Amino acid sequence: MNDAPLGQLLTIFLMLIVLSAFFSSAETGMMSLNRYRLKHLRKHGHRAATRSAKLLDRPDRLIGLILIGNNLVNFIAASLATVVAIRLLGNAGTIVAPIALTLIVLIFAEITPKTIAALHPERVAFPASFVLSLLMRVFLPLVVMVNGITNGLLKLLGINPRQGSDENVSSDELRTIVTDAGQLIPARPRGMLLNILELEEVTVDDIMVPRSEVLGINLDDDDETILQCIRTSMHTRLPVWREDINNIVGVLHMRSASRVLANEGLDREALERELEKPYFVPESTPLHTQLMHFQKKKYPFAVVVDEYGEVLGLVALGDILEEIVGEFTSNMAEATEIFPQRDGSYIIDGAASIRDINKSLHWHLPTDGPKTLSGLILEHLESFPDARVGLAIGNCRLEILELQGNVIKAVRARLAPT
Repeated sequence: MNDAPLGQLLTIFLMLIVLSAFFSSAETGMMSLNRYRLKHLRKHGHRAATRSAKLLDRPDRLIGLILIGNNLVNFIAASLATVVAIRLLGNAGTIVAPIALTLIVLIFAEITPKTIAALHPERVAFPASFVLSLLMRVFLPLVVMVNGITNGLLKLLGINPRQGSDENVSSDELRTIVTDAGQLIPARPRGMLLNILELEEVTVDDIMVPRSEVLGINLDDDDETILQCIRTSMHTRLPVWREDINNIVGVLHMRSASRVLANEGLDREALERELEKPYFVPESTPLHTQLMHFQKKKYPFAVVVDEYGEVLGLVALGDILEEIVGEFTSNMAEATEIFPQRDGSYIIDGAASIRDINKSLHWHLPTDGPKTLSGLILEHLESFPDARVGLAIGNCRLEILELQGNVIKAVRARLAPT
């Protein structure tokens, strides 16, 4: 080496720096690959993705191969740099060579190639996987020997080198992935995916129609009242009860309505024959569970009850679908519970669902307690108001506008200025 021409030594040195840059970029590129995209490409027969996935199946061997190659190249480059520096600078070259080599390796063989690989992992890793696969075959015995020693040391430290990292994704992590997908997933499908992920955090009592708003048939009413209820119903199914809604005896499907009419009157016996068996569900049932129950039972309508069997309200398949695809009304102005005002405030029905208010107005009223705005205000006041009062819940300012007995009928709401 001491007798080799200086130009030849410099050429070899540059080639070694290029090889060092290759190993550095290959390491960063391989480790920066998106594992889920890699699986997707592998399923579609992408050759480079398949090679990369096979190498990543044994990350200990892959890292061992890259480090063996990188260190070997760097040590040879260090020897050449010392020889060249001594020829050019004499004994002072032994001091200059390490400093110069460190800067050269850092800039051209470490930082620059690794930055490029981190920004464009597939462009770097996929071509590099071909070279790494060939090198793995050649140096496999050496890699296995080195890994055997290092794995033994890891076991002494209580670390299992064969135990891979957990690649399962939690709901929160998947929600972050979907949210950060940007233009890769259009806004509306992205919103639907996020709504699906939130189904497990919402229970049927969050979206049910409360019993005070349930429209149904009371068999104790006279025939004309029952007929009027059937004729004016906008729902596909109506619950039927005796005396009280807690005594639901069945559900009438509107397709059977014609069979309960006799000479423009009501045939009560036919009405009771046409009743479907009611389906009861606990109030704490998560929506994703209830959705599967609806699908399994092929019945899109359920009566929500509490732990004592008291009827709390009704929930339908359509209510859950609205949680996924959004409200079927075209805009907030069509909602009958929220009325925007010119001064920027909103007049809101006291019976309005807090979740609906948060969705429509993009507010963050608490949802872990009462389900309606009236209930939320009463909880914070800790008493029944006897006059129009105002209060603040978080950054929301509320003013009671109308009271009916102990029920809050209307509220003016606005966000506090920031």
